[in-house]
Amino acid sequence: MSRRRIQAKTSRSRDAQRTKASAWRAIAYAEDMAALAEVLREFAAGAPVALCCGRSGGRSGRFGSDAGLPADLRDALAEAIEALDDRPRRSGSGAGFAQARAVPHALGWVAVALGCEGQCSEDRLRHLADAALRRAATLLEREHLHETVHRLEKAELLQSALYAIADMASAPLEMSEMLRGIHRIVSDLMYAENFYIVLYDAARESIRFLYFADSKDNFAPDPETEFAIADLPNSLTVALIRRGQSMMGPSGRVAEELGLASSPQTGPESEDWLGVPMLDDHGVRGAVVVQSYDHGVRYSEEDRTLLTFVARHILTALLRKQGQHELEQRVRDRTRALAAANDELRQEIEERQRAQRLLAAQFRIAELSIGADSMESFYAQVHAVVGELLYAKNFFIALLSEDGTALEFPYSVDERDPPRPRRLLGRGLTEYVLRTGRPLLVDQAAHEALQARGEVITSGAPSDWWLGVPLVQDERTIGVLAVQSYSPGIGFNLHDQELLSFVAFHIAAGLERKQAQDRLKLAYAELEQRVEERTHALAEANRELRAMIAERERAEERLTHQALHDSLTGLPNRVRLLDRLQAAMARYHRDPRRSFAVLFLDLDRFKVVNDSVGHLIGDEMLVQAGRRIAGAVREPDTVARLGGDEFAILLEEIHGEEEACEVAARVIDALAAPMIIGDKELYTSASIGIAMAHPRYSQGEELLRDADVAMYRAKAAGRQRYEIFDEQLRHEALRVLDIESDLRRALATGDFEPHFQSIVRLGDAHRVGLESLLRWRHPCHGILCPEHFLAVAQDSGLIEQIDWLLFERTCRLAPSLLGPGQYVSINVSPRHFRSPRLAGRLLELMAVNGLAPSQVRIEITEGALLDDSSVVRDSLVQLREAGVVVQLDDFGTGYSALSYLHRFPIGSLKIDRSFIAGLDSTSGQGGTAVVRAILALARSLGIEAIAEGIETPAQRETLIGLGCAYGQGYLFDAPRAAGEIGAPDVHLA
Repeated sequence: MSRRRIQAKTSRSRDAQRTKASAWRAIAYAEDMAALAEVLREFAAGAPVALCCGRSGGRSGRFGSDAGLPADLRDALAEAIEALDDRPRRSGSGAGFAQARAVPHALGWVAVALGCEGQCSEDRLRHLADAALRRAATLLEREHLHETVHRLEKAELLQSALYAIADMASAPLEMSEMLRGIHRIVSDLMYAENFYIVLYDAARESIRFLYFADSKDNFAPDPETEFAIADLPNSLTVALIRRGQSMMGPSGRVAEELGLASSPQTGPESEDWLGVPMLDDHGVRGAVVVQSYDHGVRYSEEDRTLLTFVARHILTALLRKQGQHELEQRVRDRTRALAAANDELRQEIEERQRAQRLLAAQFRIAELSIGADSMESFYAQVHAVVGELLYAKNFFIALLSEDGTALEFPYSVDERDPPRPRRLLGRGLTEYVLRTGRPLLVDQAAHEALQARGEVITSGAPSDWWLGVPLVQDERTIGVLAVQSYSPGIGFNLHDQELLSFVAFHIAAGLERKQAQDRLKLAYAELEQRVEERTHALAEANRELRAMIAERERAEERLTHQALHDSLTGLPNRVRLLDRLQAAMARYHRDPRRSFAVLFLDLDRFKVVNDSVGHLIGDEMLVQAGRRIAGAVREPDTVARLGGDEFAILLEEIHGEEEACEVAARVIDALAAPMIIGDKELYTSASIGIAMAHPRYSQGEELLRDADVAMYRAKAAGRQRYEIFDEQLRHEALRVLDIESDLRRALATGDFEPHFQSIVRLGDAHRVGLESLLRWRHPCHGILCPEHFLAVAQDSGLIEQIDWLLFERTCRLAPSLLGPGQYVSINVSPRHFRSPRLAGRLLELMAVNGLAPSQVRIEITEGALLDDSSVVRDSLVQLREAGVVVQLDDFGTGYSALSYLHRFPIGSLKIDRSFIAGLDSTSGQGGTAVVRAILALARSLGIEAIAEGIETPAQRETLIGLGCAYGQGYLFDAPRAAGEIGAPDVHLA
């Protein structure tokens, strides 16, 4: 090799070494990945270069350009990256090579790909690639450390912020001060010059702006003011709360995406807007919002995440503060309650202390009444006792003289008046208390008012306050106890009056005891000389005392007996019976074998006796009946009078219904015998209902009620008998109750209506009139006839209201249903004739509806003619004179007294359907004879006859043959509603 060549080679080697050293330095000092990529491109002498890095979290970058790399080299680079683990990876091809390695501490990787098309040798490029990979790994790890430090700083800042929020929630700060502190904390975490907090009430559908700070918006809401959600349809805050998800971006764009219209209510638009909901287990509780009006200030996803996290702690702080506020309020309420309880307790203690003082005073006065040596000593020591309870510097006791004409002052202490002498009764304050028998408390003004009215005339030194209370013995005022004050600053009140009255009561008792004691001492003194007189006096006093005690005991027994017994019969009353019945029920519930029964007894037709022979004899009958009933039962059983003619019997310790029935039979037999009262022999009987013990009963009234129901069934079955309450009766009672309730509702809703049945001329079946029949349009059972509810309506007293409703509707419908010469008949219950206004009301009802009296007939039964015949006759005469025809319904089934046809203005009678049913050819001749007789009677009296219940042509033909002109029945038509009635001139044959 020539020297020149050697020198050239050496020069090239030195150049290569210098270049290599320069490359190493450039690589070592590259500050970031982009600079490192530039170094590689510079030293690769034009060869394609690709430098890549990546993080395990998903972030990656590519520096340089791999556009010049052959496809197989790019695939090799991808293969090196995909196969990466903790060792470097290389993959090569003829056009270049790719190399990759992991960066453990940075949790990432770096990779390089170099082409071999440049001037650098492959070996040099590989060395460059190794150096670049090492430097890239160092840069990636350094970047990771910087990011870690940054995250730790932010985490520390966030932790400090959260601690600060928690501390403020626990600190004794007002809510507004705490919210300002939260604003400062959020401002340390992000841009929050414009910041507000909203609290949402889902139940009330409203929001409250707890805090609002904004550099452009002048909106200054009151934290306690609620804004209805419905009034803010275009609010981003409301949309945020409804969605329950955070929202970020320019306010105009966010509103447009949500379909919200621009509104001055929502404030100025912001360049960037970030809102996050405050959430807990119950849903959205509010929102925290920050916004920026500066184009250069934007919020990031990191800010969104941070504010979302902070919002949860803000909500916790708010809830804690609210809970703290509620706790403080409860503490204040509890403190007030305890203070009130303390005041009550203090008052109670004062009241007890006062009661103890009064009790001590009472005991002291009782002791003084026994142990005082003399009356003067007794009065003086009583004065001392009163002085311990109230101001009593001026004190006196005034007693009425034995003849009642003068006042005596056995004790008087006064700072102005001398000892008071005996004086005749006048009109002083003391005499005023004696006259009225009531305490008197007056000041100087009240005293002068009494003098002005002439009620008192005062002598002696005038006092500023005067208080006097009566001394009462045996309900008689015997004196006055008085205190007075001559100083305006020392007065008395109602409390003092009450206290002095209490003391006066016991002073009077003590005075009585003391006087009695003095009398005894006087008696002892006299007894020394007259032992026999003293013994007699003591015996007399002892006898009087025993008599008084006995009389008091007898009075107590009489009061107790009167409270628990009937004053007429002396039997136990309802109170006593229920007391015994409740005890029997308690024993039965403890031991079902201890059965019992209740018998409810009512005297049959007792009202007739009372009304006919008078109440005195009726009372004597009740007394004798009570004795007979009591004599028919066993000793432990209870017989009680409940009132009127009702009695009840409690049978205890029985073994079944048989024993109860035996007792009921004995009672019926005992009452069946005649009663001799005065000079009259009277008879009565009883209907008895029996209710046996049953676990379903919890109150004694329930047993009496069911026994009463059974008694009414006994009356309905014929009287003078007994019936046992059973489930059928129970169901019947419930059914009657349901029907009565339904009747009352039907009256309120107008569910009663008239149905009409034609009355025809039998010869040609031409309609001459209509009978209005009651029907009930029941909401569940449809159309009901009277037999389903009439008895309940009569018993409950509702029949009159139902009838008047039917009368009104019949009179309103009749003009459109009747033809010339036709009439409508209405059935009138006997109860209506108790009122003398019946005729007037009916005629007025006809006139209001344009119905002539000649077009109306009223149908009555023979029962209506039995009661007060004069009232009934007057009403019927008034109707007949007005043109209304009176028809006697169901003729032949009642009393059928011919006198009724003469006494009352009967214009028509209706032959009962039971006789018409016997006119068939297959029947006997009995029915025909009765109908013939009724028709003959009607013709002889000039009364029209109408046959009811015609159902067969044979019956019609027979009636025509007997001379009956008119009739009605299902042969012609059935009762129909007004809308179903045909034309007035129709023939129904």
